[in-house]
Amino acid sequence: MRNDLPSGLFLTVLAIVTVLVPILHLVVPEGNVLHLSSYSVTLIGKYMCYALLAVAVDLIWGYCGILSLGHTAFFALGGYAMGMYLMRQIGTRGVYADPVLPDFMVFLNWKELPWFWQGMDQFWFAMIMVVFIPGLLAYVFGWLAFRSRVTGVYLSIITQALTYALLLAFFRNEMGFGGNNGLTDFKDLLGMDLKQPGVRIALFVATGVCLGFGYFACRYVVRSRFGRVVQAIRDAESRARFIGYRVENYKLWLFTFSAMLAGLAGALYVPQVGIINPGEFAPINSIEVVIWVAVGGRGTLYGAVVGAVLVNYAKTVLTDALPDVWLYALGALFVVVTLFLPKGIVGVLPDLKAKIDTLRLQRARRAR
Repeated sequence: MRNDLPSGLFLTVLAIVTVLVPILHLVVPEGNVLHLSSYSVTLIGKYMCYALLAVAVDLIWGYCGILSLGHTAFFALGGYAMGMYLMRQIGTRGVYADPVLPDFMVFLNWKELPWFWQGMDQFWFAMIMVVFIPGLLAYVFGWLAFRSRVTGVYLSIITQALTYALLLAFFRNEMGFGGNNGLTDFKDLLGMDLKQPGVRIALFVATGVCLGFGYFACRYVVRSRFGRVVQAIRDAESRARFIGYRVENYKLWLFTFSAMLAGLAGALYVPQVGIINPGEFAPINSIEVVIWVAVGGRGTLYGAVVGAVLVNYAKTVLTDALPDVWLYALGALFVVVTLFLPKGIVGVLPDLKAKIDTLRLQRARRAR
């Protein structure tokens, strides 16, 4: 990190937040102005989940030129895997008190647990599915798309079609995922009540740690020889293929790894928010993620985090004060960034520093 000041600064800030938030929530009394409420802890934790998702998107878009407009499909699949585990933990505490079947299955007169729910009552198995299912879908989808040399806007449209197809599928009650209502009413995680402050803080810390490791892993990838080849593919795919690189394999590996990170972000998101439903598959959500990355500055990783936090904070404020204005503000923000800040918010800083250095040099020359 010595030669990467922004990354070092980001990880330092993340470490401070991960340590400071639990102290302000658990140690500082509620009457104190510095006390953080449960709502604030959950909100910050949600922002961190979104930041991990944004890093996953920036990895493939900023460094490989793969513009995915369906990456929230992998986010939602990871969330559903975690939701299935949490639903299996409810047992007889549900409305219908069935020890095996979730409430929505009893309501729909299901007689036995579907095969794809088997094993989801085990935490270790559910955690494997959190990354395996998004990774498997990304691998199959990427193998078909990249082998067919589908690129550019065509690939973006196909990824959007993928998440929309999953949206329609998960809305159906017969799919076995709760239909329109999704999965909710979670009770505990690893035998611990999700409503307890200590459990909430543990989830928050886990999210911070996963964001840090996810960021570090992505940074390691892009700084490696593999990452340099990927960036060469982004800049001149035909040339990279011509000199002998298996372009499809590089893109497939990166796309699959990114999907697994998105699935992990979704799994951390669900127990903190308390619900997962088909709305998470909505194509508009994937478009919003792309906007986060563009606003922050793609091809930097830390810019994706900045964009995710700032845009979602603005969304929280505007949807509360002016709910009808938010979508217009989001669209206007994307247009402004595209026209005037092509490198995003973090891209302004190097340009500003370069201008300041130029002015100082000119003044020094005049003084001579």
